[in-house]
Amino acid sequence: MRDLIFVSMEDWDQQWRRNQFVCAELARRHPEARILFLGVARNLTRHVAALDFGPLVRSPVVKVPGFPNITVSRALRVGWERWGAGARLNELIVRRHVRRLASRLGMKRPILWLNPHSAVHLVGQLDESAVVYDITDDWISRPQPEWLAEQTRRQDMALCEKADAVIVCSEQLYQLKQPLAGEKLTLVPNGVEAEHYLSVLAGTGPLPLAAAKWPRPVYGYTGTIHPDRLDLDLVEAVARRLTVGSMVFIGPDHLRPDQRRRLEATSRVFFHDAVPYEQIPQFMRAFDVCMAPHKLTPFVQSLQPIKLWEYLAAGKPIVATAVSGFRDHPGLVRLATGCDEFCRMLIAAAQEAAEGSQLAAQRQAVARQNSWTRRVDAIEEALRRAVDRRMGLGKSTVVSEGAKV
Repeated sequence: MRDLIFVSMEDWDQQWRRNQFVCAELARRHPEARILFLGVARNLTRHVAALDFGPLVRSPVVKVPGFPNITVSRALRVGWERWGAGARLNELIVRRHVRRLASRLGMKRPILWLNPHSAVHLVGQLDESAVVYDITDDWISRPQPEWLAEQTRRQDMALCEKADAVIVCSEQLYQLKQPLAGEKLTLVPNGVEAEHYLSVLAGTGPLPLAAAKWPRPVYGYTGTIHPDRLDLDLVEAVARRLTVGSMVFIGPDHLRPDQRRRLEATSRVFFHDAVPYEQIPQFMRAFDVCMAPHKLTPFVQSLQPIKLWEYLAAGKPIVATAVSGFRDHPGLVRLATGCDEFCRMLIAAAQEAAEGSQLAAQRQAVARQNSWTRRVDAIEEALRRAVDRRMGLGKSTVVSEGAKV
């Protein structure tokens, strides 16, 4: 595989997401290839305003433990991106930062992998052998000011046109981008390292100390706690209806203080900070039921939640609203609409957990069929086609890896 410049919408941290899983698998397969992972840019204006100078004085270049061929970095931007001159200045800074690092690492004709639509300005600037645009959310439909939605729409259209390969993670995104990307489009859903979750049902390893405070049964959620995705009204209504148990949310908290206080006031909602990927199974052991009380909005429906596969790998009963991914497995996931039905499903799922069920093994089997290894097989094929397309070696047909998995 060629060297890879991977521009991400998130940092490389202890909460692993699609980008880390893909890069790690590629790095393991191709130890000779150099991977430069560019995380979220440091914001000079915000860091100075907050008197947070650490990110500005520490080296922005680090190696990933266990992956000597992955270099992680964060560029610097000055802010003011709503104005044209400020945006152009920040783009210039990012380009210089990436060029300098790529040269230092000895990269030649790397593949350019772009996750953020705003990175369109990098196309054609890094002597790349191909451009891949990986779309994980319908960012156009998320709640945002109209000027930002229009800017996102323009950048997304431009990248779909300029990229040599466009990858999407959900069926809805596939339908949305097909008119823009055509034969360059590939569907590669998210996946899971199923073996990582074997200890959940096996009951091995210590339980987290925090679990002692959670009334049983525990209805657990793992992942980013974001008001654009979580149905906070549903969570509050369910929490007030429950007479026993607790609803536990583990992950990065993006709620406003008033939203968090409103849920905690029910006395049945508990929050826990994000924990490293290695510790997630320990916390899931404390769950009786895994849940996903997501909103049913166009933005959320465009997602293909990694938590679906992680919940299946854990084997425990699952209750979710009828969102993308979860609704594709009605035999293994209890789907609910509204407070009354969600409560009934939680109680039924807790009963299944107490009595045991053959569904646990079925869930784990489905998870094993949707491994990151399989996903990266499809990604590598998309990378090969992208390089061939750039070199003019012929066109490829549309490929959909696991559209109905």
